[in-house]
Order: sequence, then C-alpha cells, then structure tokens
Amino acid sequence: MVLGLASCASFDGHTLVPGQSTQRDVEATMGQPADKRIGPQGETVYWYPQLPYGHASYAARIAPDGHLVAIEQRLTEANIAKVVKGVSASDVRDLLGPPYQPTVFSNLEREVWTYPMRVQGYMTPKWFVVHLSLDDHSVREAFLMDDPQYVPKGGGRRR
Repeated sequence: MVLGLASCASFDGHTLVPGQSTQRDVEATMGQPADKRIGPQGETVYWYPQLPYGHASYAARIAPDGHLVAIEQRLTEANIAKVVKGVSASDVRDLLGPPYQPTVFSNLEREVWTYPMRVQGYMTPKWFVVHLSLDDHSVREAFLMDDPQYVPKGGGRRR
C-alpha cells in the first residue's frame, strides 16, 4: 500500500499544467513547500528541494492570481554560473532555493551552503558549494566539487 502511494507522488510536478493548475493543485501534487519566496512580478515561488539524494531543487512559480506559471529545476550549470563573488545570499536562495546543510564557520567568518547536484556528462554526483561572508552575507567564493559522500556501487573496488 505504501509503495502504491509513493509511486503516485509527483516530486517534479510533471503532471501540472502551467496556466491551468492552481496553487492548491501544486500543493496537492507536490506537498507542502520547504520554502516560499516572493519572486518577480508578484509571483510566489514555492520551493521543493529533493536534496541530497534527488540532486534537484524545483521552483514552482505561482502567479498573483494563484495559477501556476512554471515549474523549473534550478540546480543547473547555467544557474550556478550566475553565483559569483559579490552576489547576495538572498539572490542565491532566490536562484537555487534552500541549501542542503547550511553551516556557519565563525572562525572563518563564513557560512557555507551546499547544493548536491548532477552535471551532464559526469558519472560522479557533484556538490555546488557557496561560501558567504558573515558580515555582508554575500558570496565570497563558489565552486563545484565531487560529492565527498558518494560511494560507487561495489564500494569502488574493481573485481
């Protein structure tokens, strides 16, 4: 029974129709959002991160009239390329959604946000890591690295 219910869930919202589906349809299909943020033109962005194992963060954009504008997977190479030194933490969150494992390192005067993701053409999952300054909460550095927690099938051993 549980397996049957789980198979009906639409974590990416692929069954929803922009312009027709409503905010209630989004919540009924995708569940309660992890975060809601005000977007451009008065939209409300509902965030559905599938981190760390789904390697995706879905943004459901809801128009002021309550209808779905679009659902977008935001952890893409094009989007992470926009996260450069000086960009505000708020802009990063608006672009990529809530981070997985935000961690404060007071002695380094940094907050570190991690976004597990996949990059086309690479077998190994990646982490997009954003270092934010504690004083002005802007990006100090951002980089892509291999997921340090990834263990290949078979433990990575050759047989």
